[in-house]
Amino acid sequence: MLGPKVKICGITNLDDAVKATELGADLLGFNFYPQSPRYIEPQEVEKIIAKLPASLDMVGLFVNADADTIRKIAGDLMLDWVQLHGDESPQFCALLDNMSAQIIKAIRVKDGKDIDYLKNFSTDALLLDAYNPSLYGGTGQRFDWSTLPEITGYLLGKTFLAGGINPENVVEALGQGFYGIDICSGIEDSPRKKNHKKMEELFKNIRSVTA
Repeated sequence: MLGPKVKICGITNLDDAVKATELGADLLGFNFYPQSPRYIEPQEVEKIIAKLPASLDMVGLFVNADADTIRKIAGDLMLDWVQLHGDESPQFCALLDNMSAQIIKAIRVKDGKDIDYLKNFSTDALLLDAYNPSLYGGTGQRFDWSTLPEITGYLLGKTFLAGGINPENVVEALGQGFYGIDICSGIEDSPRKKNHKKMEELFKNIRSVTA
């Protein structure tokens, strides 16, 4: 798909993975945070990945996991990306530099100070998500995009925008000018099941401005 990359996160079953792939997703995200309602066992992800095109990028989401756990799962599944969505420090992220998977560091944005904090990271990509004091992503909440300065230049290359993106506001999200967008709860019936009609509407609206 032309334009920004589209990442569909929180995949828990083959049906949703295949639908997202058919519609044009560039990346699929699998949540390995045990306390998440979208958690999926690595063995189940392996079965799903085996039935998907090799051209699709696979992303593993981790929250405050230890480096050995991240390395093992990423290696076993041959993930293309590891997304660190917890309180991982710049130093911790640097420890994973020698992995074959690329690293995305997610920051939950309350205000401009959080965006400035991104400058401390030298990961392959960054992700801006909405802040919630008790949840690590997938909240359906959106932070105030008007607080985004013209930051695509000074951020380190690839940056994803996440948080409350849905079919109704996806065109606005694309207009923010980032490398990619990340969609999860905005196309769900429940935390473990995507709504395929919403997915179709999402990609229809994406194509209206990128085709």
